[in-house]
Amino acid sequence: MIRLYFPIDEIVGRNTVNYDMAADFLELAAFSSVTKTASTSVIANEASIGALDDHVSVSDEMEGNDEQPNIEDLILGAAHCLIQRRHILNDLYPFKIGPNGDILEYRSFPCADQQRTIGRAAYMLGLLLSNLRAISPILDGSALHPNERQERELRRFFQYFATAAVAADIGGDAWSFGFPRPDGSGFLEKLSEIWKKIGDGTVQRQPGAPTQPKDDQVDVFAARRHKDDLPGFLVVAAQVATGRDYRDKSIKGHIDAFRKRWYLPQPVTEFVAYMVVPFVMDRDMFIDTVRLAGNLLHRTRVTMRAAEAADLHRHRIIEGYESMFEAARWIAHYREEKTSSWQ
Repeated sequence: MIRLYFPIDEIVGRNTVNYDMAADFLELAAFSSVTKTASTSVIANEASIGALDDHVSVSDEMEGNDEQPNIEDLILGAAHCLIQRRHILNDLYPFKIGPNGDILEYRSFPCADQQRTIGRAAYMLGLLLSNLRAISPILDGSALHPNERQERELRRFFQYFATAAVAADIGGDAWSFGFPRPDGSGFLEKLSEIWKKIGDGTVQRQPGAPTQPKDDQVDVFAARRHKDDLPGFLVVAAQVATGRDYRDKSIKGHIDAFRKRWYLPQPVTEFVAYMVVPFVMDRDMFIDTVRLAGNLLHRTRVTMRAAEAADLHRHRIIEGYESMFEAARWIAHYREEKTSSWQ
């Protein structure tokens, strides 16, 4: 197994315990293992090492207190998170949990089934992006951490999964609008192309609008039109955010300015704000992020919805659909390259 860092101080905070981070640690441990497996006991081992490094008694570290769980409770909490993820995702989950809940096994892909391939790739992209050194210390300093070029590839691929996920969430068409665009098109060129399909309003730059916009904060457009060609249908403007500051990236308050800048006449159909992120989060954080950003697709939702695009793409536009299979092959190669160099 590639040695990962178990951030006990971040997982066991003063007032909260981040069981999801501990679960991510176990998933990454299985992913980076030559045997593709990890035991939940690795948490106890790593916590003990951390206690020794901090000159804390291992017995004190294991006992816990009224505010913090002991190591056994931490293991059970992490295992519970894994079981919840498996319950939500079923066969899309790229890990198999042993019958006693103490062994996690990574399941390789691509495979013959397109939904499983897309879903598992989406999940692994989210897992890796959630643990880049700017966000989490788990991979920092390990052989598993991607280099700068690989980080860019991860974010580029996630854009395609986000596009597919939004399409499936509304059952409509979706375009990857974030810069750089997959077809290399310019801002107004691409916006005009999309609006020829959407058909409500006319693209036209207005006085004072930016002269060299990249994407003006919108990464995905999606729409589900009616056959009567009348306005008043689902139109989504989504932001894809992969950094620690994702909660500051909401476009919910920017949509009105976007409409006033780039259309005349403006669409009469209202835009629905979405945010797509690779992270997992607890219920309270999820609720508050929805308040800030609108509809939210996070790691498990992206996994499920992107997999649904395997059927949807047969009769809908989903820009970048084929690139999701490229991403699945990329992840398989990435794991093979990293584990081979470690042996």
